[in-house]
Amino acid sequence: MESLCLKHTALCGVLLSLTLFTAPANCLESCQFPAIFNFGDSNSDTGGLSAAFGQAPPPNGNTFFHAPAGRYSDGRLVIDFIAESLGLPHLSAYLDSLGSNFSHGANFATAGSTVRPPNSTISQSGASPISLDVQFVQFSDFHRRSPSLLKQGGIFAALLPKEEFFSRAIYTFDIGQNDLTAGYKLNMTTDQVKAYVPDVLSQLSNVIRSAYAQGGRTFWIHNTGPVGCLPYVLDRFPVTASQVDKYGCATPYNEVAQYFNTKLKETVIQLGKDLPLAALTYVDTYSVKRNLITQAKKLGFQDPLVACCGHGGKYNYNKNYKCGVKVKVDGKERVVSKSCKDPSVRINWDGIHFSEAANKWIFQQIANGSFSTPQIPLKMACRRQHNSLT
Repeated sequence: MESLCLKHTALCGVLLSLTLFTAPANCLESCQFPAIFNFGDSNSDTGGLSAAFGQAPPPNGNTFFHAPAGRYSDGRLVIDFIAESLGLPHLSAYLDSLGSNFSHGANFATAGSTVRPPNSTISQSGASPISLDVQFVQFSDFHRRSPSLLKQGGIFAALLPKEEFFSRAIYTFDIGQNDLTAGYKLNMTTDQVKAYVPDVLSQLSNVIRSAYAQGGRTFWIHNTGPVGCLPYVLDRFPVTASQVDKYGCATPYNEVAQYFNTKLKETVIQLGKDLPLAALTYVDTYSVKRNLITQAKKLGFQDPLVACCGHGGKYNYNKNYKCGVKVKVDGKERVVSKSCKDPSVRINWDGIHFSEAANKWIFQQIANGSFSTPQIPLKMACRRQHNSLT
């Protein structure tokens, strides 16, 4: 695409000089990211947990992939739409040894992941053992070994990223939600959960600094969503009637999420000061998801607090009968948690995760930078705006 700067060279020159390294988005060409390296939890897991502990069963994947595809959704996730918008293939999970192609990046996210290492097994709490520190160890090993494997040529040359891709890639982060709910599972109060948020963000900050030390320069960092509007939270951690807002969401849990996000933004701002060559973008997915849930009917969606794929109860969620679970009845297996008839008009897929339709809508809101600090589109996120991280 021809840059608008070619048509308005003089104007852009003036603007560039006035803004001290900061150029308006409409005067810049897109960054042409050759790769994505993603870190996160189930909101962006494209097959990591499935590869390690067993495939997410049908009807997961039915809408787009027409079969299970490692995602806890009926179709694509926000990270899939990010890849598509950048002209890149969907990210292969680092842990998936079957049919993976890492030439344009890798996905280190796994469902259930936390920033802090969990103190329990996945069977005890559902927390993945592949916390953010482990994800970064995997990335570091991937980065270290790729150049020597590339030199061998053959199939490696086609399946691994070029060395220069690591500095030109966009590094995406979507993690933290499970760190909050981990406390609720241990019967902690909201104040107790708030108390450990600084430690969570300190560890997240350390990983971003380490990625920068290895050459990463562009970071796209999602905050956490309105946890108090998720069916599984509403079902498992009930609150009093006075703590439920007019949309049916649990206010205390959303307040903690907002506290986390405030501190996360402060962390990103500090990183911007400490990492002189980094372009960091803080993305307010909380507001986008909150808008979607509270304006569901207006936007063409139904039952925002009810899972599409679940089993019974007010929220169609039962922790013992998750989406796609089979039970034996009269000696025969049958699925007890089936998909609703039309996932395209539903926001929540399985009580925890969003539907493809919701993910697509969320992506469309954040892609242009309207909910970002600085307000710069995804495709131009490599442009460091020195005076805008406030």
